[in-house]
Amino acid sequence: MKKPPLKVLMEQSSGEKFLFLGRESLFSHKEAQRFLKKYKITLTTKLEEGVAAVIEHHRLNPVEEDISCVAYDQGIPLYKLEVFEELLSHTLVDDQVLMGLKLSDDQKRLHMLISNAHISDALFIKLLEMYRWTEDEEEDSNEDRGVVMATLRRFLNYKPNEEDLLYSPLTLKRLITETENPALLKALLSFPNYRFMQKGKKWITLREAVATSPCLDSSVIEKLLRFREEKVRFYLAANRATPLPILKKFFELQESDILEALASNTSIDDELFGGLMERGEEVRHILLSYQPIGSQRFDLIEARQLPLGEYPYLGGNRQIDEAIVPILIQKELPSLSQALAGNPSLSKEMLDLLYEKKNTELDLPLAGNPSTPAKILGELYEKEKENLSILRALAGNPSTPEAILRELFDLDNFELNEPLASNESLPLELLNILKIDTRLRNALTGNKTFTQSITKQLGL
Repeated sequence: MKKPPLKVLMEQSSGEKFLFLGRESLFSHKEAQRFLKKYKITLTTKLEEGVAAVIEHHRLNPVEEDISCVAYDQGIPLYKLEVFEELLSHTLVDDQVLMGLKLSDDQKRLHMLISNAHISDALFIKLLEMYRWTEDEEEDSNEDRGVVMATLRRFLNYKPNEEDLLYSPLTLKRLITETENPALLKALLSFPNYRFMQKGKKWITLREAVATSPCLDSSVIEKLLRFREEKVRFYLAANRATPLPILKKFFELQESDILEALASNTSIDDELFGGLMERGEEVRHILLSYQPIGSQRFDLIEARQLPLGEYPYLGGNRQIDEAIVPILIQKELPSLSQALAGNPSLSKEMLDLLYEKKNTELDLPLAGNPSTPAKILGELYEKEKENLSILRALAGNPSTPEAILRELFDLDNFELNEPLASNESLPLELLNILKIDTRLRNALTGNKTFTQSITKQLGL
């Protein structure tokens, strides 16, 4: 006969007993008995008269195995302990749990709850903030490691074949990057300040990584600032999620690194922009390169009477207002024109205007610019077939017509094959031929067209 769901059986077993076999897990027998009492069910650890169900831990000793077999032969339904624990977990009242832990300061109980996959995310996060980490950083604590793993298992988006990621605190960096939950970010700040290696062999700490998140709220920022760490302030100064009043307080510090970080932050207002313009050449170059430049800010730049050598920074800015581009083109400054010709944010009309100048110094940046019209790219190819620099730029440009890419491929020149291997517009059949050359491995690894085809083949 098919056994009923455990919850249904509990509702039908008033006055009877449940036999628990195996050791306690997420809940003690005392807690389990308190839960069963609501159904007028008694917890027992012996097979006796009146047992309506057996709740089994996944590991039983030989004696318990024998008892389980006897119960089965008697037709008593058997249930996994995990099923019972899930039912009990869903009855927990967050505030009551937290109040009980605060009064008892029971870290063992706290750790057990953190290990419980069935509690709510909100309760889990509050428990993280209450957990006391091992003070000795050299000591390898099983409890600490378990908390890290429980956090990653609950919140990290990972594939079945990435289970090993859960065993490394380094994966917290990935979680910080992926999560959009400010409450989780705040809880992570209670973790040890782990250090992570980034590309270029640069280190970043957990706190610094949190300070780069675009999902910060005021409570996370407030907690970060309490650490009084210079690097944390630096990353907050560069973070668009940081409120403007805090950015202005950072400006008042007049620290060179902080000023440069502010100059890169596109959330600053015109007042801060003007103040930063007066804070030295390095800061000004960052402003000119990365800030949105509209008519008001451009007027401020012009009034500042910048040295001509600084205008190319403006020409390469991808957030410059379209109306300002013709004014820059009219300045007839070679380095500025080259920067504009290589700027992918320019419209086809503006790039046409630059090409019509018939200035050969603009051919190379135009050939490498993915926004350059296909007609111009075709003309550059026809007139510069002997210019390897131009051909390399065309080979790496995803907007280069396929027919030209195929002709460049047929030349079988490694100098051209390298940019071709990184070009996502090169047909897959040709990319598969290029993979034979091990020297092109790095270029192919960064090519989404190629890597996605490999992923698809592997069924991932």
